[in-house]
Amino acid sequence: MFTSNPFAALSASIAPCVMQTYIVVMIILVVGGTLYDTIHKKSAKYFFNNWRKAKNKGTRQVSGGEMVSLAVQTAVLDGLTSGEFCNARRRIAHLLTMYGFLIYVLTTVIMVFGYPTPATPTPAILPQSWSIGALLVCLGGYWFWFFIRVDVAAEGNSPFRIVRADLFILSLLASVTLGLIWAYLQAMSSSWTSVFLGLYLITTTVLFGSVPWSKFSHMFFKPAAALQKRVENANGSRSNLPAPADKPETLGNPRRLPRHY
Repeated sequence: MFTSNPFAALSASIAPCVMQTYIVVMIILVVGGTLYDTIHKKSAKYFFNNWRKAKNKGTRQVSGGEMVSLAVQTAVLDGLTSGEFCNARRRIAHLLTMYGFLIYVLTTVIMVFGYPTPATPTPAILPQSWSIGALLVCLGGYWFWFFIRVDVAAEGNSPFRIVRADLFILSLLASVTLGLIWAYLQAMSSSWTSVFLGLYLITTTVLFGSVPWSKFSHMFFKPAAALQKRVENANGSRSNLPAPADKPETLGNPRRLPRHY
């Protein structure tokens, strides 16, 4: 399982062009869903209007060089390291899920398009990375779902309580988990392989097809919002908020860790 390309083995029963077309359709769904979400919620219009207002209310002008520096800080601190999370457990879980998902998606695309059949041997690093990426998603995702979610950790609700906001994380976990099970069953030549392949494709379609109703597009909006916040702090507008106090607010007490999110 960890050294064989599951998509190449699938070519014995399904033509490689079918999976390649499926990948293209999923990409179109993500792009189209994100554009629809942006237009429907008027996110881009709000962002540019807010950016213009913040610029006009600023007490100082942000230079081009400073803007580049803020963009780099946003990419490194907010993008690559998820520095906006103050809670260490939440941050680690997010990083595990994010990097696992990126590795998982990238290696899937490479294997489906670059090594579609056993006739073109797949480098062992690709299926290994695919499996590791999927396991990282499961580690970070299930950790978040059962132990870190605000309504579970801070409000005492059942971890099995589901609301619309959970669509992204649940479809992601279902897709990746079923993908791992399918790859394992296929490596074992199990009679259940086709069943789990079908379930894997269904949950993956839900994941990428539900962008307008889930938090999937959030990953595209978050960097822009983080950059805007840094620019507002730099030009003095501060989103119409007062400057930081001399003594920062302290949450919690010495006997109990704060559980604010």
